[in-house]
Parts: sequence; C-alpha cells; structure tokens
Amino acid sequence: MLRDALKGLTVLDFTQIAAGPTCTMLLADMGAQVIKVEPPEGELGRTLGPAWVGEDSALYHGFNRGKLGVCLDLKHPDSLAILMRMVAEADVLIESMRPGVMARLGLGYEAVAEVNPKLIYCSISAYGQQGPYAERAGVDGILQADSGLMSLIGLPDSPPCKVQAPVVDVVTGYMASMSILAKLQARHVDGKGGHLDVSLMNSALALQQSSITSYLQDGQLPKPIGSAAPYAAPNEAFRTEDGWIMVAAYNGNRWERLCAVLGHGEWVQDPRFDSSGNRVKHRALMQAMLDSVFVTRPTTHWLEALRKADILCAKVADYSDLLVHPQLADNALLASIEHPRHGTLRTVGFPVNSAAAAAEPYRPAPDLGEHSRSVLRDFAFSDEEIDRYLQGGAVRESREPKAPR
Repeated sequence: MLRDALKGLTVLDFTQIAAGPTCTMLLADMGAQVIKVEPPEGELGRTLGPAWVGEDSALYHGFNRGKLGVCLDLKHPDSLAILMRMVAEADVLIESMRPGVMARLGLGYEAVAEVNPKLIYCSISAYGQQGPYAERAGVDGILQADSGLMSLIGLPDSPPCKVQAPVVDVVTGYMASMSILAKLQARHVDGKGGHLDVSLMNSALALQQSSITSYLQDGQLPKPIGSAAPYAAPNEAFRTEDGWIMVAAYNGNRWERLCAVLGHGEWVQDPRFDSSGNRVKHRALMQAMLDSVFVTRPTTHWLEALRKADILCAKVADYSDLLVHPQLADNALLASIEHPRHGTLRTVGFPVNSAAAAAEPYRPAPDLGEHSRSVLRDFAFSDEEIDRYLQGGAVRESREPKAPR
C-alpha cells in the first residue's frame, strides 16, 4: 500500500508556497512523518488567496495536508541547537530558500552533514545552487516566462499567456520527490546521504522536452497556436453549437473516419490533407473547414458520433463539468479532509492508486505551531527544555485563530 510505503521516514520541511510543499505533501501521502518548520509569521503560502479556509488560504491547505507543524524563529540564537538535534535523527531535509540563506542560518548542507552524514538534503530553488542566476529568486510565473514556456501558450498575436495552474512549481515538486526516493534507494546500498539540487528552471525545461528538441533539430521557433499541437493535425479544439470539443484525429485511419462522420469523405483525397504533415502545413484552412461543420451541432452530438467511430475526443470542460465527470467518482481522486475547526475540506488526493489511497484518511494541514510541543517531545526534548524555549521565543505554539478572511 503506497500510503504507508515511507512509514518510519522523518522529513524536515523548510519549504513554502507550492514547489517544496508539493514534494513534502507527496512524501507525507506515502507515509513519511513530515515536520513543517515555519517562521513566527507563517509561510507565505498561507496568505495567497482567494479562496480562503478560515484565516489561511485554500492553497496552503491543499499543499500541506498530512504534515506536523512546528513554529521556530530561525533567527533566535537557540533555534540552531534545537534544529541540529532534530537533524541528527532525520532522514531527509528539504528547503526552498534562496541559495546561501540556509548556510547563513547555520543549516547549510556541509554543516548538517557533519551532524548526520546519512541525511538526504534537497534544495529547491528557482535556478539551481550554482551559476550566474543562482541567487535570483523566482516563482512559477517568472520561470514560465524565462524558460520559454510562456512563448508556447496562447493564440497568435495575443499578449503573453501562462498556464494558470502552477505547473512549473508542481512538476518541480514531483521531480524533487522522485529524486529523494531514488537517493533513499541508493542510501540502502552505500549508507550515504547527499545533496540534491532541484530547480524550477530545469523542471520547466523538462516540461518542454518535445518543443525544445524540435527547435534544436530545425531551428524553427515555435509560436503559440492555441489548443493545437505543432506536430500533428487535427489535434485541437473546435467550436460546436454550444461549446468546444477537443479532437485528436491525426493518424490516417482516424482522419478518414473523422471526414466520414462530418459528411465530407472527399477531404481524404485532398492532397493538402493527405498526411498529418500536410494538415499541419495547411492547418488554418483545415481548421476553417472543420469549424464550419462542428458549429452546426451541439457538443453531445459530436461526442457520441466521434466516440462511436473510435475518434479521440473530449468536451473542453470547466471545473463544474469536472466535478460530475463519471471517471472522477470511480478514481476517487477528490479527497475529503476533516479539519477540527473548518469541517470538511475537499482537495485533490494522492494520484496513484487513488481509490485505494482515498480509503485512508488524510491529516489536515497544520495550524501554525500546532505540533511544536509534541514534535519536540518526539525528539527527546524534555518539557522543561520546551517551556524554556517557548518562554524565550525560539519556539512558538499555535496562534490564536484570526478572523476568517
């Protein structure tokens, strides 16, 4: 069962917003004990909304389920000693601060590796730990722009567009979790930890494998073409009488069947459309011809006709459509999380074997400092020590809940 595959693994989480929290959320989903270390003001992701769940953003709750929350003032002189005791027993440390910040706090890789040589230390940053851009900060949108991804998105002659979902952040989180799992396997063999350098820039480039490879081959700059694929046609969205439908019918047999469904079998013989390459070349004309037919009937008509002919298609859905999608219920990917103050929260659950994963409840995201005392006890701090750190300000416990936003 994947939900307990990492049981017994202890992860210290010094990340915020989306990329790092995606990584640590996945590790928590797979059974690791993830200890989220936040500053007294809380991580920035708590403030990014709408939407809101009480005083914190829905984004924070979505990316931080399953974790324990500890609040530490990393600038306090006692915090380093506290954290080094935790580092000594941890398996993984993940941080997403600007390169150099953790070292200045006394928590750089070299320092913690002396305390725990088996520790796997994963740094997530905008551009990586070395190079001329290493110290530059960056977020999802900046990297969508700087990596070239934004140049692919939108319509010809439209202003720059980006993917509204933070795809670079999320894929970076997945890359980080995959790398950590690989390093854990290597540690089983050689007993050694190590430093992993995961960047939004590299992840953004990996997202563009096909487009960059094509450009390196022929030197032709890709241009935004809306919903279409630059390498095949038809593989794009068409307007119907009451909405939009996405159609992928670019191989020979499906193109022939599409022409038959649309009542234009003669298009098969047109030399401008007799191969996917020619259809790409004459895409504008092909789109206009197909649009003129698709727009005459509603989406449901075309979905039924195209599926009957084994042509790949889908309604261009919004989230209200998604919530009633038949497959979604069967996959059980939308998770319900019971929060002691906010009731039932809904989010996207663990995406592998999702029906089985949903059978085990998810722990809600922690309030700021919610588990400070209990976590320190787990690391063999006495109540007297904890009280002293609380009174001195190095450690904070749960704040009084603020009024909902």
